[in-house]
Amino acid sequence: MSHQLQRRIVAELVATLFLLAAIVGSGIMGERLAGGNVALALLANSLATGGALFALIAAFQPVSGAHLNPVVTLVDAWQGGLPWGQTPIVIVAQFVGAAMGVWVAHLMFGEALVSLSTHERSGLAPMVSEFVATFGLVAVMLACARRRPELIPAAVSLYIVSAYWFTASTAFANPVVTIARSLTGTFAGIRPADVHGFVVAQIAGGAAAAALMGWLMPSHHASDSSAAAARGRMTRPNATTSATNSTPRPASTTS
Repeated sequence: MSHQLQRRIVAELVATLFLLAAIVGSGIMGERLAGGNVALALLANSLATGGALFALIAAFQPVSGAHLNPVVTLVDAWQGGLPWGQTPIVIVAQFVGAAMGVWVAHLMFGEALVSLSTHERSGLAPMVSEFVATFGLVAVMLACARRRPELIPAAVSLYIVSAYWFTASTAFANPVVTIARSLTGTFAGIRPADVHGFVVAQIAGGAAAAALMGWLMPSHHASDSSAAAARGRMTRPNATTSATNSTPRPASTTS
């Protein structure tokens, strides 16, 4: 295993850990301080998640692309930005980091290490919401990666904050986030029985967005050459830290 792949794996694990710690931890804190006001708790949860996303993407994007999301990783591999042979281990790192993030949040707030959620999120509305949320997330990332890569951290974090409020599911938009949140019986949780529906909708939404954006903004177009070069600089390990780096650009992150 190359040092570059090792760095990618560790970066995805650590960044996803902090993302879940932020989601679950802010959910616990928000619920405790809101005095029963669910809207206030959700506001705290969404703002903390958006702030953490911005910081984590900005920090880890030069190392791993800061995917933090198997849907993004699969889209990146499909587009040739990540070797398929590396894809499974990157996704495993995201799963491990997500579970650890939940445990860290529980430890910080004195909760049981694992407490399966009973928060029901079933029915057509949440499934449609997850399709829409993930479609939008992948579309925003791909559009920014091809035209304005420097805006990815801000665009992704702002999109997720807004999607918390305009979707009925509060925009999980991420399979590892969904599975990890089934391990917490707190404000951010999801009942394990509802996880599979969310994951299917997320994968479908991500695939649809990748197909649309591939047609709408084809990366091979001549006018995209400068944006592609910038995208490579933004999403790959810095050339000054890896003179022999040959990894194609990731599509870059999310929630």
